[in-house]
Amino acid sequence: MKEFTTTLRSQVDQAKQAMTVARRVGHDYEVHLHGARIRDLLDVAARHGIDATGWVDRTMLDDAKLGAS
Repeated sequence: MKEFTTTLRSQVDQAKQAMTVARRVGHDYEVHLHGARIRDLLDVAARHGIDATGWVDRTMLDDAKLGAS
């Protein structure tokens, strides 16, 4: 399970970095897509009983919702 958790955390970190870049260059739709990916990965973690608290700042995800400014 440790390898699964490590891989999942790595995927979350990669999506966070991609979302940060998309935000920096003004690609709002890509920000939304990366935010959705992160939420999906956090759902996977929860389904497997993995505590993902602190992996992502929730305000970052709220800002990534389509239509958010």
